[in-house]
Amino acid sequence: MLRIGPAGIGGVKEAESNLKEYNKLGFNAAEVSFTYSNYLKKADAIRIGKLAKKLNIQLSIHGSYYINLNSEDKSKIEKSKIRILGACEMGHYLGAKDIVFHAGYFGKKDKEESYQIIKSNIIELKEEIKKNKWDVKLSHETTGKNSVFGSLKETLRLSKETRTSFCIDFAHLKARNQGVIDFEEIIEEIGHKNFHMHYSGINYGPKGEKNHIPIDVKEFKKLAKALKKHKISGEIICESPNTIQDSINMEKILKE
Repeated sequence: MLRIGPAGIGGVKEAESNLKEYNKLGFNAAEVSFTYSNYLKKADAIRIGKLAKKLNIQLSIHGSYYINLNSEDKSKIEKSKIRILGACEMGHYLGAKDIVFHAGYFGKKDKEESYQIIKSNIIELKEEIKKNKWDVKLSHETTGKNSVFGSLKETLRLSKETRTSFCIDFAHLKARNQGVIDFEEIIEEIGHKNFHMHYSGINYGPKGEKNHIPIDVKEFKKLAKALKKHKISGEIICESPNTIQDSINMEKILKE
């Protein structure tokens, strides 16, 4: 089953009314945004999670923008871990399976050294999640700039070697590849039948991603066709600036 829904459920006060509206619109997925802060408390997360489950809306979390598991400053790595684990804890109470985050920047280190440092930190995070018995999956995301860790190959290798999940952001891959994207090729390279996804339009330049824009309907039709052909299931979170309307458009295309 493919689930579609928007990025963002609003703040604590409006989250439940927003979820009810999403249900009326036919959405069965939604992303909780912890990009600037882990803003939920345990009681809020339990309450919101119960409603989402009742409405058959699968929640996920987008973790903090302030994460770098490859920082030169070890204190920044530790703070990054605290932010990720905070999202994992709330994700457990929300019933949100995928905890999505950007793993880190290359900085002055070469790609292989960066990979090994990030891998080591991911393994430590996994051990902490296991110790706390949190029912969530670490889902490092493909990123939109070549200076940032998260090419398709890096993402899949990290997932395989650490036995973690992943998030495929198709817009980011398009930006990395200067506007060229072959959905069939990507899906075949992934080799999984169930995974978490992001989709939107994208502005890009020579260095990659600039900003997200509304979806390209023709392009999403191609993606939907490829996903159905390969019998892919999972959640597709719409990250366009028009997240509600574009989620409606995506849902219609998928049903067609």
